[in-house]
Amino acid sequence: MASLCLSFASDQKTKNMEQINKTELRGLVGFVRLQEVGGKKVAHFTVATSMAYNDRSGSAVIETQWHNVTAWEGKRIEGLEKLKKGDKVWLFGRIRYTKFKGADGVEHNSTEIIANRMTIIDDDDAFPCEM
Repeated sequence: MASLCLSFASDQKTKNMEQINKTELRGLVGFVRLQEVGGKKVAHFTVATSMAYNDRSGSAVIETQWHNVTAWEGKRIEGLEKLKKGDKVWLFGRIRYTKFKGADGVEHNSTEIIANRMTIIDDDDAFPCEM
């Protein structure tokens, strides 16, 4: 029996391959907390994204995921003071995983999106072509 061995490490292009940590969300804002750190505005908020599908029995199912987002005001993120529950947002960013110990001494895991571009959508049909 012949064996198949693939070696990716020997390929120079693979060795220098750029790593990517990128996400895009378009959804509805939930909780919003604004603060100022070092003279810059920062928003910590949640975004709900939903997906609709039919299960095996043909029943409609709507699955909603909540995402924690942190956005620092800058040239691609403006108007954080206007951000409120129910707003439609379109954002791009990266995923960050952190571990921390709570007051009870138990280790917890956290996942958040660090936004680097964001648009608050005023109208259902007003999605920008490019961000």
